[in-house]
Amino acid sequence: MEKIVISLGGSLVVPDKIDVSFLRDFKNFLLEEIKHGRRFFIIVGGGQTCRNYQKAAQEVSKISNDDLDWLGICSCRLNALLVRAVFGDIAYPEIITDLGILTDKINNSIVVLGPNKPGSSSDLGAVQIAQNVGAKKVINLSNIDYVYDSDPKMNPNAKKFEEISWAEYRKLIPKEWNPGLNTPFDPIASEIAEKEGIEVIIMNGKPIDNLVKYLNGEKFFGTVIK
Repeated sequence: MEKIVISLGGSLVVPDKIDVSFLRDFKNFLLEEIKHGRRFFIIVGGGQTCRNYQKAAQEVSKISNDDLDWLGICSCRLNALLVRAVFGDIAYPEIITDLGILTDKINNSIVVLGPNKPGSSSDLGAVQIAQNVGAKKVINLSNIDYVYDSDPKMNPNAKKFEEISWAEYRKLIPKEWNPGLNTPFDPIASEIAEKEGIEVIIMNGKPIDNLVKYLNGEKFFGTVIK
């Protein structure tokens, strides 16, 4: 079976409140795709839920990076539990947080994963999953359409990239990762992906048809980093 790793942004699952319509579309899409021999490994981000908790804590006290990380980890796990639940018996029955148990004995068509320790992000988790299962591509679904050379919300003339090398992409983002960092794909994950020859596709998860086009080899909206 073709193995596909998806880093699912929390911004799609819970942009402000839970997006039931997206979850329904995402579920129906995956159920159709597994009929064609595809298998999905999904790691879910914390999104706005994570940022709300981190911001609230920082407004009250000086918070350590470890504590900020744990707020992020729990937010990711909560979102992952939600995503796993909507697939019922089709998905592996637990959220996997230890990649060491991701073996051939786990043969479900859908496996949902979550972070297990401070100092990493869902992006890094996605790359590590790809390494573990032998996948050479990671699909990063979020609420952005492309990688740009600057923030398009601040700069209407921002240049978009349909394809970019890892070397050029890494020049556009910070060199270090910290809890709550908001980039298309984080620096540590990017460095490892480059070394391992893993291709990352950045695309908007809405509408879901865009992802369908990519998997079918059709023209899609998004950025390929390789």
